[in-house]
Amino acid sequence: MEAAITILALFLVAFVALGVYATVKAVGAAKRGVDRTITQARRTVEDTTLRAKSFGQTGVAGELAQLRLALRTSMRATQDALHAGVAEDASLAESVALFRRLSEHGLELDDELKRLEREPDRATVAGLLPKLRERTQRITHSAESLRWAARDRARQFADDDLDALNAQIDIEAGALRHWTVEEPSQASGTGARASTPGHGPGTDWPEPAASADPSAGSSSTADQAWSGPAREESPQAITAPDPRLRTTYPWQKSSRPETTN
Repeated sequence: MEAAITILALFLVAFVALGVYATVKAVGAAKRGVDRTITQARRTVEDTTLRAKSFGQTGVAGELAQLRLALRTSMRATQDALHAGVAEDASLAESVALFRRLSEHGLELDDELKRLEREPDRATVAGLLPKLRERTQRITHSAESLRWAARDRARQFADDDLDALNAQIDIEAGALRHWTVEEPSQASGTGARASTPGHGPGTDWPEPAASADPSAGSSSTADQAWSGPAREESPQAITAPDPRLRTTYPWQKSSRPETTN
């Protein structure tokens, strides 16, 4: 009885622990989902604000907004392209690592541009704009290089796969149309007929044989030329002469019939 109670208690503790673990995992996943949603909403609002500033404001504030918008757009597009490609191509892991290092410089520049937006000394900010513009162009150029390289690689793989698929389809289509392909036996027979003497191109025609009788005419000459060599006469069977038809002479004695004693 005590053993059964102990086993039931252990099962109860295991179920409680499993329920707590599942609850913690579910709460963590929900929290991450909420944080992700909040981050995306904040990013969307910030991008919309920057786009409005870049079009609505002029001078230093408008140019800073344009630099931030170009930087964030390029970095986000490269991040999406690499993360989508690394799931199918493991060789892009090195590119992802390089992009993470580049993202550190991009985030640092974005924070600096954000601080300069609140800077009251516009003259000093205007003097810093050339260097800030150069840094932004260098970072966005590197990000675009990684992004287009990943896209070109994926496109090349797709083209190679399509070429291989087209080749297989052509082979299958040829196999399905097997009746349109000339069989080897027919082709060899045609070649044999084409190589027969007297039928191929450039073959000399046989000369007609000379006739023994000059008065035979052109018809017999043509017959000899087309008919080829004359047939040999087949030997005739030897038959015994009929004694009744044999010619008798006066000096010959008549044969007497043989008698048996």
